[in-house]
Amino acid sequence: MAVVETTDNGGWRAITLNRPATRNAINGPLGEELAEALLAADANDEVHAVLLCGAEGAFCSGLDLKEFNAEPAPDWLPRFGQIWRGAHRALFQCRKPVVVALERFAINGGAALALAADLLVVGDGAFLQVGEVRVGMAAPYNMAWLRLRQSEAVIARLTLTGRRFHGPELVQMGVAHESVADDEVLTRARELTAEVAGFPGGAATRIKRLMRGYASMDADEWFDLATRNAGGRVAPRAVT
Repeated sequence: MAVVETTDNGGWRAITLNRPATRNAINGPLGEELAEALLAADANDEVHAVLLCGAEGAFCSGLDLKEFNAEPAPDWLPRFGQIWRGAHRALFQCRKPVVVALERFAINGGAALALAADLLVVGDGAFLQVGEVRVGMAAPYNMAWLRLRQSEAVIARLTLTGRRFHGPELVQMGVAHESVADDEVLTRARELTAEVAGFPGGAATRIKRLMRGYASMDADEWFDLATRNAGGRVAPRAVT
């Protein structure tokens, strides 16, 4: 079974993290398939926007620590740093607008995927948590996306407290586009993705290109900077 599924919807594509038994936790295969799905969507001229969501009512619970600590170690573990970089590189380079449907939670590595959204739709009772500080670890990919989009004040609140921020707070801070009833997140995110994809002349894609036109670094340079500044304990399980 694919751990990332794709569905075309007349001009836009849904990419679904599909490990519901683990609340869509991150492992090597999920990182690889996510990168492949994003690259394929970006290369398809019929796709004008992307929806990233999680299966069965949850977005992403972070790294699958059971697999990371398994004995014997999974064969992908030595490559996980490169795998996870590839997923974030694909998000960074995606020319199509990316909408994220944040149902229930987006924790640590899952938060980094949510923060990569151009437009984030979150449930009123759902939360985003960049919690690495609570276990003495850095959060380089979360930091990289936050520095791309947010003020220092917002970054400090999200990362230095390590606490959960729920939908209405995320909207108030400018992190989320919209907070809706928990049972309406996916429906609203689909509506928003379809709306963005439906604008004529590829306008949304061209606007996103202009949004990123100021950037002086490519994806790897940007993420390398965040990783170097993280310092300290940046083991595979900490690269979130």
